[in-house]
Amino acid sequence: MDLFIPALLTIITAATPLLFAALGEMVTEKSGVLNLGVEGMMVMGAIVGFVAEYYSGSATMAIVASILAGAAMAAIFALLVLEFHASQVPTGLALTIFGIGLSALVGQSMIGIAYEGLPKISIPVLSSIPVIGPLLFQQDFLVYLSIVMVAAIHYFLNKTRAGLILRAVGDSHDAAHAMGYSVVKIRFMAILFGGAMAGLSGAYLSLAYSPMWIEQMTAGRGWIALALVVFACWRTLRVLLGAYLFGGISILQLHAQALGIGIPSQVMSMLPYLATIFVLVIISRDVSKIKLNAPASLGRAFHPSR
Repeated sequence: MDLFIPALLTIITAATPLLFAALGEMVTEKSGVLNLGVEGMMVMGAIVGFVAEYYSGSATMAIVASILAGAAMAAIFALLVLEFHASQVPTGLALTIFGIGLSALVGQSMIGIAYEGLPKISIPVLSSIPVIGPLLFQQDFLVYLSIVMVAAIHYFLNKTRAGLILRAVGDSHDAAHAMGYSVVKIRFMAILFGGAMAGLSGAYLSLAYSPMWIEQMTAGRGWIALALVVFACWRTLRVLLGAYLFGGISILQLHAQALGIGIPSQVMSMLPYLATIFVLVIISRDVSKIKLNAPASLGRAFHPSR
């Protein structure tokens, strides 16, 4: 039991940034846009949030700054693909490269500076429950927020008119346009939301998960988040389960090394990425299932004149 609770706590912290990023990307893809710049938006959110906390001393300001940084990166992507009709795939890749480079430049003076991390919030009564109390009800604000966002996004997509319109745009932008909906505006808002969530994910990395700035500290989590959306078949609750599954795999390497298992550390570090590749290979074997669940207009440019 002494090892069980710390292990589960580690899984929660490892899963939270994946959950934020994957939820944002799922909403973006539900509108019919594929944004491969998640990694770049995350790392920019991480450095901007850390810099904001360092100079302001306010965790709230840092989180807001991270959200704005992710949204600003997403706005660049939205402008290119929606207004100038740039191809979504190379534009997203360029956004990732741009974000990694810019974050390294901005964070040069921040390397080596540590932060005490976001404070834990204990929920009265519930936090005193044996075993599950410390596990579920003694977390920082962003962990609680990630669960709230799962419920909010699930409700928005499935129970609201705005969510139905968003899904309609993703399934058939021409039909939505014919019905009088502004496809570009709806997609722009979805992309901004995805960027804000990616920025929030980056904030968690630099303010809570590893409270310091390290170049490329996202370490491929943006790509794992992209794979999570496909793994979850664009369903909110499956994104939650997938994030915690991949979070568990990512910290398995640490506990395996602590237990003295004779596997090279380099191999253990590869586990999250090997699992991602394995899952995508398995899913890709059933193309009909992917087509059934994926937004029909995903990755397709919209030309209102047609």
